[in-house]
Amino acid sequence: MGGKSKGRIEAEIGEALIKFEKEHMGRGPRETQTYIIRDMIIARMKGVLTPAEERLAKSEEGAALIKKIRDQLITGSRSLLEELVFTVTGRRLVSLHSDISTKTGERVVVFILDGDLEASFDNSGKT
Repeated sequence: MGGKSKGRIEAEIGEALIKFEKEHMGRGPRETQTYIIRDMIIARMKGVLTPAEERLAKSEEGAALIKKIRDQLITGSRSLLEELVFTVTGRRLVSLHSDISTKTGERVVVFILDGDLEASFDNSGKT
C-alpha cells in the first residue's frame, strides 16, 4: 500500500466505488463513506438510484425488480470489484455482500478480505 494511511485507503476505495457505480450502474452515489474494520471493508453509498428507479420503487413489485436487477449487476461485476479491492489494498476478496434500499436510495457493500487489513496500520492510522 506504499505507506498510505488507513484514511487514505478508505478514501481511495470510496473514489473507486464512485467511478464503478457511474460506469457500470449508470449513476454515481451522491455520497460515499468507507470503513476498514479488521478483514472487512464496508462501503455505504447514498443516492444511487436513478430517477426512473425512484419512480419504479414506489410499488412493491418495482422495488423487488430493482433489488433483483442491482443484485445481478453486482454479481456480474464481481471480477471488476475484486480487481478494484486488490489494486487499492493488495488483499484478495474472499466474499462480497451487497444490498440496496429502494426506500432511501442507499447501497451497502461489504467486502471480506483474505487477511486483516486494519492490522497493517498502527494505532495512529499510519503504516
